[in-house]
Amino acid sequence: MKLDSAQAVFSHLLVSGTLVHEGSFAELQRALGIEVRPQVAMALSIDRYPDLALGQPFSWRMEIGQQLVEAIREAIRVPYVWVWAAEGVLCVLLELQGDSSGYKTEAVRIARDVQKRTDARGFAVSAGIGAYYDNPYMLHYSFEEAKESMVDRFFQGNRIIFVYERGKKSGLQQPWKKAVMPEERAELLARVRIGDEEGSVAHLKILLERLAQSYKHSVDMFKSEAYDLVLSLSRTVLDLGGDAAVILSENARVLQDLSGTIRYDKFVLKVCDYWRKLAKQAASMHGERSSPAIRSAIAYIKEHLGEKMTLDQIAQYCHLSLSHFSHLFKKETGMSFVDFVNKLRIEKSLHYLETSELTIQEIAGRVGFPDANYFARKFKAYMNATPNEYRTAKLC
Repeated sequence: MKLDSAQAVFSHLLVSGTLVHEGSFAELQRALGIEVRPQVAMALSIDRYPDLALGQPFSWRMEIGQQLVEAIREAIRVPYVWVWAAEGVLCVLLELQGDSSGYKTEAVRIARDVQKRTDARGFAVSAGIGAYYDNPYMLHYSFEEAKESMVDRFFQGNRIIFVYERGKKSGLQQPWKKAVMPEERAELLARVRIGDEEGSVAHLKILLERLAQSYKHSVDMFKSEAYDLVLSLSRTVLDLGGDAAVILSENARVLQDLSGTIRYDKFVLKVCDYWRKLAKQAASMHGERSSPAIRSAIAYIKEHLGEKMTLDQIAQYCHLSLSHFSHLFKKETGMSFVDFVNKLRIEKSLHYLETSELTIQEIAGRVGFPDANYFARKFKAYMNATPNEYRTAKLC
């Protein structure tokens, strides 16, 4: 079934709300030879389209599009017109019998029939159904509502049918409360600050899952907090000396891409990929150049920095003798194992002192020092100031 230019123009004028600039509805019907008088818009979106299209030739996109068009031709038995709204998303404008009271049942039946036809063709679609409008000049609202109804698809699976409910409030139905606590954000960014790239990504995935559970009824809130985490990391990398022009430009590109991502799993993958890229920049600023064994040891130390560690434990982890590991570690890092660990712990504590309200005792425990007094002594030795003096100076 090929696209009919007249009905495509007619459909586009209706879903874009620009019909009023071209003439009256009746005039456009006569001019284009259209008899359909639709009242409801249905958005049909090919499930997992970006994944399916990846690596496919242009001809594949044409073929799957034609398959969807054929499926609606076979399934829909009421008057309709259609137009492509985006790649992988087709808008059908339906003329249903009766009035607004029973349109949902008929529209859902049509959507299910289309799904059966596409299933038989080897791909799935989800559908969003807008509200009923007698006035054709308002049909573009139905299309926007059809798309809006599909926002819940973000956290759900494939082959879903969504019906827009007028007056239904989306989002949280209770007072908003941040799902990520300040100390958790501080831990996340502190890992980046010491160059713990993989540790920070692992912690990020945990926080994103927490956000998903907290905001499962509000995609906008979920995305907003996720964006905030990404921007916080960007600021951290900038503070460490990153290239502002490159980072800010990349932020704009990534956030725009994320805003159009309609699946949770794909969104998390994109966020983690970009996070890893930024964290890698932060890690590179530490200038670590060492053998595979010492790189492995450093990665382990960063990941377990808040735990008790011994030289013998890390030597065994690297499958080296205690004496050989101790000599190799000092040769490649320029400092002893104990001094290196303490330096990292102090670096990590700086982020907590600058960005959190945790007590000195709490910070000492989080970064791996046995008590606040020992932490304060080592901090003074590295920073020429006590933790409290450093915090006060940063807040001024």
